[in-house]
Amino acid sequence: MSRNLEVKQQVVKEVKEKLEKASAVLLVDYKGINVADVTELRKRFREAGVDYKVYKNTLFKRAASELGIEELDEFLEGTVGYVFGYDDVVAPAKAINQFLKDNPKAPLTVKAGYVEKKLMDAKAIKALGDLPSKDVLIAMLLGALQGSVRNLAYMLNSIKEKKEAEA
Repeated sequence: MSRNLEVKQQVVKEVKEKLEKASAVLLVDYKGINVADVTELRKRFREAGVDYKVYKNTLFKRAASELGIEELDEFLEGTVGYVFGYDDVVAPAKAINQFLKDNPKAPLTVKAGYVEKKLMDAKAIKALGDLPSKDVLIAMLLGALQGSVRNLAYMLNSIKEKKEAEA
C-alpha cells in the first residue's frame, strides 16, 4: 500500500473519530483570512475547548459518508475549516460569534453546522452562539426555581397569618 494512501486512510479515521465524539461540528469558510486572525481564532477555540482543523473536503466527505452523514455534502466546496465542539454545543458558535464581533473585517463566514445530529444553517448557528453557556442557563434556571419557591413560601405564610388573625 502506498504511503499516500495510508496517510489518507489515517486522516479519514481521525475525522470519523472526531465526528463520532463531537456534539457540534461547524463548517467555516476562511478564504482570505490572514495569519494573525487565524492565530487569534485558534487561540479562542483552544480556550473554549474546541478543535479547529482543516482537512481536504474529499477526505472529510468520505469520513462523514461512512458515518451516514450526508447533509453536509453541499457545503464541502472551497476553503472549509472544521470546528468540533464536544461538551458544550454552544461553545464553537460562541467562539466564532465573539471573534467576528471583535474582528468585524475578518473574512470568516459560517457555512453550516451539524449540531446534535441535525443540520443547521448559518443563521441558526449565529442564534446558537448568542445563547448563554450551559452553566449560565443552569444558574438562571436554579435562580428562577429558587425565586418561585421563595414566593410560594411567602404566600403560604401570608395565608397562615391571615387564618391565625381570623381565629
